[in-house]
Amino acid sequence: MNRQNWWRDAVIYQVYVRSFLDSTGDGIGDLAGVRAGLPYLRKLGVDGIWLSPFYPSPQHDHGYDVADYRDVDPVFGDLAEFDLLVAAARRLGIRILLDIVPNHCSSEHPWFREALAAAPGSPERARFHFADGRGPDGAEPPNNWHAMFGGPAWTRVTEPDGRPGQWYLHMFTPEQPDWNWREPEVAADFDRTLRFWLDRGVDGFRIDVAAGLFKHPELPDSPDPEADARTRDSVNPLAWNQPEVHDVWRHWRAVCEEYTARDGRERLLVGEVSVPTAREHARYVRADELHQAFFFDLLGAPWDADAFRKVISEAMQDIAGTGSTVTWVLNNHDQVRTVTRYGEPAPEGSGLGAARARAAALLMLALPGAAYIYQGEELGLPEVVDLPDEVLTDPIFRRTGSRARIRDGCRVPLPWSGQASPFGFTSGALAKPWLPQPEYFAEYATHRALADTRSSWHLYRDGLHLRSALAQLGDGTLRWLETQPGVLAFTRGDGLVCAVNFTTAPVPAPVSGTPLLASGPCPTGVLPGSTAAWWIDAP
Repeated sequence: MNRQNWWRDAVIYQVYVRSFLDSTGDGIGDLAGVRAGLPYLRKLGVDGIWLSPFYPSPQHDHGYDVADYRDVDPVFGDLAEFDLLVAAARRLGIRILLDIVPNHCSSEHPWFREALAAAPGSPERARFHFADGRGPDGAEPPNNWHAMFGGPAWTRVTEPDGRPGQWYLHMFTPEQPDWNWREPEVAADFDRTLRFWLDRGVDGFRIDVAAGLFKHPELPDSPDPEADARTRDSVNPLAWNQPEVHDVWRHWRAVCEEYTARDGRERLLVGEVSVPTAREHARYVRADELHQAFFFDLLGAPWDADAFRKVISEAMQDIAGTGSTVTWVLNNHDQVRTVTRYGEPAPEGSGLGAARARAAALLMLALPGAAYIYQGEELGLPEVVDLPDEVLTDPIFRRTGSRARIRDGCRVPLPWSGQASPFGFTSGALAKPWLPQPEYFAEYATHRALADTRSSWHLYRDGLHLRSALAQLGDGTLRWLETQPGVLAFTRGDGLVCAVNFTTAPVPAPVSGTPLLASGPCPTGVLPGSTAAWWIDAP
């Protein structure tokens, strides 16, 4: 467990707690369910898990609206259960990362309630971004910023005397007011939070909205309000990626290294960093800042050999050049699942999306650096695209009325066993998952996946085993090989070759002989369409 720089080539499994496994029969996954699932994850072969937020929260954004950063919501268990989970994971050699949310909190956080009860200009309001409105009687927002989940980024409050008053900033929803990181008290309280969980034995943190935290001190209008009005992936340069944020990560890195110095166990900081270029991304993973930051460009790349090669090359040049390693991701709790994403616009039932998703997984596991796997990807789960409006919980849907970018479809609870919902996810006479599972989930249940050696689960398991066993994989460099159009191939270390055929037609394999591992049937000398494979190319 104390391997130095373990994070450089680690494979981390993202556990979306409320959808992983329910131990109580209330239809919502919990920490005891995660503990029960640890042997499954150990068998898969991951190095660690990242837990989605389980803190006390009104759940307006499923835990990313935190009311108390140093406790467990009763829906998910309690601190005693968390301690049992940490101990069980340590016995199995699985590291635990917590999801920390420093950009914003819940509108039910005690400090925000104090701010609402306090007067304009008070220390309580200084912890957040309160400002007077514009126009007659301050009836218009202080600036033209838009929230990432739709609508304006400002909400007006009613002052304690009953009159309409100031406005507060929320870059996501009104239930998630943004912290003011220019107020020292905010930074000090997050120090207490880091130490609280580090003292309980966690191995690090995944940092939500790591390019956020600081806003332009004058809160001016955005120069491009129309672009800023797009939800989720817009980047307002006045609200994100401000230079002061790097001082926070330098401090947090120092805190982690303080703990490492005590016991030799290295703690990890990995950031959710959404910035326009790999070069800007690289600034977050300099030697004294975050250990890693998710590289989303691979996730966003179309299924195209040239596009994949471009983003991989840029990452290797700009990010690996800092001395860190690239942190590869193909999916997470905010994205359409890869099987569905890669299948569009192919005819339903063609299997093309599943084949491409398997090939992409094998490609990712062959790349230098670390890899993060979202739960259910190892089962080949597709996106659930036909959830009825009345069950949708995503605040994007509530604020925009549009289903175009909602995230519920990738958050449907996992199927574990059986032929009908709840597929072993929960139990009890009235057990009902918090989001409905489609009937076809029976085909993807873990008990079937483990029994079928051709399943995506076995592909992931075999890939993780080889990645751990072969010195050529994990950290290091790659060298591109010349290929025909539509095919990518590269070598890793001493003779390991990975090739991916992005076309639908078979091509000659770049290496003779039988592959070590392939994402689909792969005859000797041939690389079929939508397939990836690994070989050892003996000199």
